[in-house]
Amino acid sequence: MAEPVAWLVDGEDVTLVGNEVRRLVAELAGDHADLSVEDFWGDDVEIDAVTSACVTPPFLVDRRVVVLRDAGKFSTEQLAPLLGYLENPMPTTALVVAAGGGRLSQKLVAAIKKVGHVVATGAGRDTRGWVENQLRQAPLRVEPAARAAVAEHLGQDLGRLPTLVDTLVAVHGEGATIGLDDLTPYLGEAGSVQPWDMTDAIDRGDAEAALTALHRLLEAGDRHPLVVLSILHRHVGPVVTLDGSGATSEGQAATVIGIEPGRSTFPAKKALATLRRWGSDGAARAIQLVADADLDLRGESTWPPEAVLEVLVARLCRIAPRSAGARPSTGAGRR
Repeated sequence: MAEPVAWLVDGEDVTLVGNEVRRLVAELAGDHADLSVEDFWGDDVEIDAVTSACVTPPFLVDRRVVVLRDAGKFSTEQLAPLLGYLENPMPTTALVVAAGGGRLSQKLVAAIKKVGHVVATGAGRDTRGWVENQLRQAPLRVEPAARAAVAEHLGQDLGRLPTLVDTLVAVHGEGATIGLDDLTPYLGEAGSVQPWDMTDAIDRGDAEAALTALHRLLEAGDRHPLVVLSILHRHVGPVVTLDGSGATSEGQAATVIGIEPGRSTFPAKKALATLRRWGSDGAARAIQLVADADLDLRGESTWPPEAVLEVLVARLCRIAPRSAGARPSTGAGRR
């Protein structure tokens, strides 16, 4: 394979993307960053200027490094000059494109893959594994229990990890062994979590885990209560749609709930599994609970929004075991 001439740093966490861009640019520019790096960022960036920088030969150095940040704010049409450049890129230019600003043009992603690399930051669903792996590579010896505690505490706030590591190194020194007692004073507030941490716990019937995830979404995640309710509606809605449809396979379920061809059918698989656990009565009970909570959040109840959501999540967690046999009761009804 030819030497790569372009890199895309992808990810949702701006801190992690920024850290990786800095590392990559330092590696590509070496000791000559002041002569070789041209960095484009801000609202007034023009793609023509970026492309012009890419086709300019390096001066007094072997390689020119061009950085385009927040590439997601540009449409495929706006990126046309750069896409044209990537069809025949300069071997003496290293183009570094950073995610951010919106959804990346898939044509840009494909063009960079042909001549370079896509560097993914973040952890996807496996945040625990990602955090623990990063800590294993840190200039510290972090004990297993401490690694697990960091992963659990940070949740989705992965951008806080580099600062935490830097703080521990500054306090204890490189190569120090870090246990739970050494770690705890520097953890700070618990981070946010992904919505699926809450919905997966609901599916398991694990009320404690579901309520913990709910509070982290509301507090560290700064989600509005109606946004959290929307998450729960999107979880329950496909289950109700599948009820009575006759779908028995993942593919059939995907068609019923309207997943476009070519997209992941994993949500259909999850919804079908949840319907099998809840049953028809359980699905009906779930959507009624969500509808009641919606009215409560819009003024039907004097309860605080957090309390409305706590009750809703707790009741959803109780559906699976109750729907396994007899039809569940409707409970106490409206508040």
